[in-house]
Amino acid sequence: MIQLTINGQSQQFESPINVTQLVDHLALHGKRIAIERNGEIIPRSQFSEQMLVHGDHLEVVIAVGGG
Repeated sequence: MIQLTINGQSQQFESPINVTQLVDHLALHGKRIAIERNGEIIPRSQFSEQMLVHGDHLEVVIAVGGG
């Protein structure tokens, strides 16, 4: 089991997941988002390659339109 901190909230997962799987879990697929892992932005092109590990701190920002 791994524990992640996502936007300040602790969440547990049964097994390691990658960023793409996290996006699906959070129901954010198809949305314009930016994800920071332990202080560094993860490029969208690397979402499927970036495995999350116990103790990672993530900030997920959703872009909104408007004026």
